Amino acid sequence: MTDFKTHTVETAPSPSKPFLEGARNAYGFVPNLLGTMAEAPALLEGYMALAGIFDKTDLSETERQIILMTNNRLNGCVYCMAAHTTISQMAKVPADIIEALRAGTPIADPKLEALRVFAGVINETRGWPSDSQVEAFLAAGYTRQTVLEVILGTSLKVMSNYTNHVAETQVDDAFAPNAWAADMAEAA
Repeated sequence: MTDFKTHTVETAPSPSKPFLEGARNAYGFVPNLLGTMAEAPALLEGYMALAGIFDKTDLSETERQIILMTNNRLNGCVYCMAAHTTISQMAKVPADIIEALRAGTPIADPKLEALRVFAGVINETRGWPSDSQVEAFLAAGYTRQTVLEVILGTSLKVMSNYTNHVAETQVDDAFAPNAWAADMAEAA
């Protein structure tokens, strides 16, 4: 396996330094994902910009985490499942929703379950949902705008999940209590 460096603010390429400094100021540390992405400043900038844009959607924090964690689970991203479990807990996403997302099991709330299912459809079909799948999602109370916002969130996860796969990014200590493995979802 090719080794990828996890950069610090000090070792990162110059264009990446401001992004890592911003993360360190915001979180108190530089998450290993961002330190790894720093090798490619354009990827780091693109990821951070897209994350900021995704936060501006009309979706609630819980809805955004449903999209992100569904993609993390389907893509088998150990790092992002641990990180987004922690983020979801900090954002007060209900524990039963977090557990359902980690296990890949239904969410009790029908509208949120429709979002979980549709996020999975977008991931698994690579953006080719059937008309009936789109109509079922709209019938659950979502809009055409939300269809496109699910694609936005999925795009964000492609950037982080694939980076973590290629680089085998180490889970940060801050996220380690929420470690996850793909077989955890299969056992549920």
